[in-house]
Amino acid sequence: MPLRMTVRLTVPDAPSPEDRAAVLAPLAAFNRRNGPPTEILPLAVLLTDEAGSTVGGLWGKTGYDWLFVELLAVPERLRGQDLGAALLAEAERLARARGCVGAWLDTYAFQARGFYEKQGYTAFGTLEGHPVGGARHFMSKRF
Repeated sequence: MPLRMTVRLTVPDAPSPEDRAAVLAPLAAFNRRNGPPTEILPLAVLLTDEAGSTVGGLWGKTGYDWLFVELLAVPERLRGQDLGAALLAEAERLARARGCVGAWLDTYAFQARGFYEKQGYTAFGTLEGHPVGGARHFMSKRF
């Protein structure tokens, strides 16, 4: 007869990286047993100033043959120089070198949907009313 474990719901005031790791552990174990093989790797392309400080860039990860772009930021004072397009192109180049077949990301209606469309991304879903009165767009691009 299996042992029953007593558990309760807990809501921490300040969730920690250790809390996240504890939640991720059983999911990652399940995925390793049941999903296709993959190695999830971080991917970063940074904008650095003359002093070597990071002032913006792109942050994402590759896994399951796709690049996920989590963050892309160009400081307002540097916009209009095609740096966003260069960041995205370099991330896509690196992802292709890792064997990825495409990229996906999300952006809010008040952010950069038009920019991503100019880079060849198309919306595959929209969450209307997130935030209230706006929308969140999920976009992808096949390489």
